[in-house]
Amino acid sequence: MLAHERLKAWQLAHELTLAVYRATERWPPAERYGLTSQLRKAAAAVPTNLAEGAAKRGPREFRRFADVALGSVAEVAYLLLLTRDLGLMPPDDYDRLDDLRKRAGGLIWRLVRALNDSHP
Repeated sequence: MLAHERLKAWQLAHELTLAVYRATERWPPAERYGLTSQLRKAAAAVPTNLAEGAAKRGPREFRRFADVALGSVAEVAYLLLLTRDLGLMPPDDYDRLDDLRKRAGGLIWRLVRALNDSHP
């Protein structure tokens, strides 16, 4: 098991990414290169940045990548809201994905705080 795979934040972010991919499979083909692509990239950026940061040397680099992951979580939050409001995503899908996003984001936020506390 790689270092990042042990992180609950990474596990939830990975689960969120898988769920986003599954939910967007049903979207109209006209959105393939628009919102579908953008939401998928934003969701995948979260666990990707955590994995890359965990592989870097030292907590400062890890903290930087975790900060980037938080930015991607915020992007996912808006894109989920937008797609729900445009009628691309049923409310039940939105609720499930947004709950995953909130849980992953909360864990990443706590990870960033812990990294800040241990290495100011």
